[in-house]
Amino acid sequence: MKRNYDFSAAQRGPVLPAPAGKTRITIRIDDDVLQWFRNQVHAGGGGSYQTMMNDALRAFIASRDEPIEDTLRRVLREELRARDEQVGAG
Repeated sequence: MKRNYDFSAAQRGPVLPAPAGKTRITIRIDDDVLQWFRNQVHAGGGGSYQTMMNDALRAFIASRDEPIEDTLRRVLREELRARDEQVGAG
């Protein structure tokens, strides 16, 4: 290593700018929640826990944006299908 480094042209801030459509923020996540996402990524063979968290948040938003009638229809279809499969198997 050098004894002295020249930082006269250095700039503060992130080394790489955030990609378009992304915003860099500071957020506090509970340790257990963060560990769960990291474990999921590790168990899946790698990837980005941040991407997985984005996907989970998008799924939550989509479920909240779905009109109640659509939600009820979807749930009823799933339940009726499950019942029909049980009746057919029994």
